[in-house]
Amino acid sequence: MVERVGRAESNEPGHARPRGRATGRHGPRGRLRAAVALTMLAGGLTACGGGGGTPTLNWYINPDDGGQAKLAAACSKASGGKYKITTSVLPQDATQQREQLVRRLAAKDSGIDLMSLDPVFVAEAANAGFLRPFPADQAGQFTEGVFPAAVENSTWEGKLYAAPFWANTQLLWYRKSVAQKAGVDPSAPDFTWDKMIDAAVRTGTTVGVQANKYEGYMVWINALVESAGGQIISNAQRGDDATIDIGSPAGKQAATIISRLAHSKAASPSMSTDDEERARFLLNGSRGGFMVNWGYIWRAENGDAEAGVIPKNIPADLGWAKYPRVSPGQDSKPPFGGIELGIGAYGKHKNTLAVEAVKCITSTEHMKQYMIDSGNPAARASVYDDPQIKKEFPMAGLIRDSINAAAPRPITPYYTDVSGAVQSRWHPPASVNPNTTPGRSATFIRQVLHDQALL
Repeated sequence: MVERVGRAESNEPGHARPRGRATGRHGPRGRLRAAVALTMLAGGLTACGGGGGTPTLNWYINPDDGGQAKLAAACSKASGGKYKITTSVLPQDATQQREQLVRRLAAKDSGIDLMSLDPVFVAEAANAGFLRPFPADQAGQFTEGVFPAAVENSTWEGKLYAAPFWANTQLLWYRKSVAQKAGVDPSAPDFTWDKMIDAAVRTGTTVGVQANKYEGYMVWINALVESAGGQIISNAQRGDDATIDIGSPAGKQAATIISRLAHSKAASPSMSTDDEERARFLLNGSRGGFMVNWGYIWRAENGDAEAGVIPKNIPADLGWAKYPRVSPGQDSKPPFGGIELGIGAYGKHKNTLAVEAVKCITSTEHMKQYMIDSGNPAARASVYDDPQIKKEFPMAGLIRDSINAAAPRPITPYYTDVSGAVQSRWHPPASVNPNTTPGRSATFIRQVLHDQALL
């Protein structure tokens, strides 16, 4: 899961390619198989076989606080003995989760029935033929009432390849006492990154961001570019000939904000290595002021206060607002994250029991329960109107509205390459030059996609 540890849209026009699967010589199939071959040399694969009795569905999950295992047990019981779901926990890091799933799926492992996927990896897995698509007569039950960004991230080439399970976004978290001292209202419609940086400088506090060289930094860059009205890439259906847009005026605006923060007194001393938890640590410290971070913050802050890890008065001083704007007159587009449920293309029960299990897991009732148990926001908007959810999460309405306004990272089978190329040219933050970095990164993305440069 990207959110807790850290989750890929130049001026150079792309060359047209016939519509269809992005499976050219630079396509994911070739790259994935090469990666799998190397991985297999390091360690063998073991497919999970089925025995007699009640059919077992193997669900590979991202680490959480036990919420997914609880749902597995609940749906197993609800099936009346038709199936039993067992869970296998993937690594904490999202990239490692991808690698473990990819090596098994490339080997056509029939032991992967269900999998929790970071949204940015759905297109890659779908394009490679690793996921069982939901036909039109099934797709509706998994998309009804679901946030558009979650549906968009679960779809590739017009087909639904995963069922949205939970969604996520980032909010602006701040110390109310600091905002009052600075004389600013972070919830004001025209509150921008510039105003936030100015407020932090005036009060001698920090603006916490995720700027380590990892996926969390890509999340920030993409949100800034999208909030400025641009994209990192477009025309993803062209595969490695997608249009590279990051060298646009929107890219320059994003770079200007990153550069300004990195060179200001509001920057964290460790900004170039900060992740989600480091940003939270800064907010709780003597110079804590403002921070952009995921929805888990509320539960984490209250839990730490109850455990005595942080002073009990900190949660009472915690405020929240929508993601800051890049420009006063243009709405921000917060980051989008979460988890989608995919069905393995090689499982024995892919067309029957696995579909029933996904329907059970992603029901509105279970989305609500998972949000209460884990703190991870539901993918259906109606959940946020539930009185219990409102009580547990005072900012539930803001989370719902922010997910509705969120912009996904590039939906492309080449996401890992695109994200890695952007990170390599935009890191460290203090090296970002608004006049050159966006254009340099656009050129590098194109070179990487065409195998003319290595990450």
